[in-house]
Amino acid sequence: MHPLRQSIVLLAALAVLPAVAQQPAGLTPLPEPPPPPAGLQLDPSLEPEVTITKRGEDKVEEYRVHGKLYMQKVTPSHGVPYYLIDSRGDGTWSRQESLDSGLRVPMWVIHSF
Repeated sequence: MHPLRQSIVLLAALAVLPAVAQQPAGLTPLPEPPPPPAGLQLDPSLEPEVTITKRGEDKVEEYRVHGKLYMQKVTPSHGVPYYLIDSRGDGTWSRQESLDSGLRVPMWVIHSF
């Protein structure tokens, strides 16, 4: 290696070394998180059930809570996924390109028969 090239590499290494070696002073480890409150019962039926199937070339992920289908994620063979969402629970599906698009007003089921 040429002596000039060696000195450039050495100077670059020396310039980077102090930045790598520096650590902020006074670091203390974070405390362990507290345990969950006593009596807290997590309802496993509230977790969505996800079923993944293939329809032709498309991959379809179906999301259900209490056995009711509320969302489908469709990934076509070209790889750009979209979502079909039943936001009212009446079987009317609306298509969304992502879950982050637009304003979604919170809706809750007050009573069902």
